[in-house]
Amino acid sequence: MVAISSLTSDVRSPPRRRLGDLLEPWFYLSPALVMIALVLVVPVIIGIGYSLRKFSAFRSEFVGLEQYQTMLSDPELRLALWNTVLWTAGSVFFQFFLGLGLALLLNRPFFGRRVVQALVFLPWAVPTFLSGLTWAWLFNPVVGPVPHWLHAVGLMSEPRNILSDPATAMWGPIIANVWFGIPFFAITLLAALKSIPGELYEAAAIDGASAWQGFTKVTLPFLASTIAITVMLRTIWIATLADLIYVMTAGGPAGSTETVATYIYVTAFKSLDKGYASAVASLLLVLLVLYAAGLLYMRRRATPEAEA
Repeated sequence: MVAISSLTSDVRSPPRRRLGDLLEPWFYLSPALVMIALVLVVPVIIGIGYSLRKFSAFRSEFVGLEQYQTMLSDPELRLALWNTVLWTAGSVFFQFFLGLGLALLLNRPFFGRRVVQALVFLPWAVPTFLSGLTWAWLFNPVVGPVPHWLHAVGLMSEPRNILSDPATAMWGPIIANVWFGIPFFAITLLAALKSIPGELYEAAAIDGASAWQGFTKVTLPFLASTIAITVMLRTIWIATLADLIYVMTAGGPAGSTETVATYIYVTAFKSLDKGYASAVASLLLVLLVLYAAGLLYMRRRATPEAEA
């Protein structure tokens, strides 16, 4: 009996791991962790430190939360926040649905699919600066065809530059950004579509499911994780994208295309107010972190079995 009880206790109690075994994974991860700290954590800490100081031409002084209080009464920042919501939501909405449509199209065999696939992915290879410059030319009624096309179909009374009208200026960068960002969703969603087993569609067809039911009951559940991650990443990238808007409109006219990202750039490098620009950047960081956390939380609540 003693031998049996001792054998049972040996089986139930796992062997103790040495300190070296516990530290070994962290040792292998240490180069990546150091790089993340140097590239991400350290700049964030420095930026928060800058937001607590007021910079002048030759010196700086500690002002605490004064710059954050200034943001509460800054009308330009409020306009930039609203423009950022319109710019980000409009861009992500059209990029996602057009990218999903292209992914579904490219997932089906047809003649010339490889050529179409190469053309669809081409905008993603174009630098953002060049993309913005090209679209600014296209919207110019003197050298570009877009205003004349809009006039020909009756959407404009006369050819004019939509970038010069505060009521329509934001649509210019949104259209350029949609053209630029569609390949991102098309590539990622097409890869996810390729991973869905074909047997599921065959079983759904045998059960009498329509094409729409197969899409909603088979395709979308398998794409849910990819959609959540891609939408989250693209939203963060677009909200912090400044070069496309700055090249096309420089935030004008009358601040109608000024986003938080362009406002930070102008404040830091045009007005040379690094402290206030760092405070606005810290606000944008907090808002994006809250957005990402909320999206991931909703994703987990929607599919709790995926976390089990």
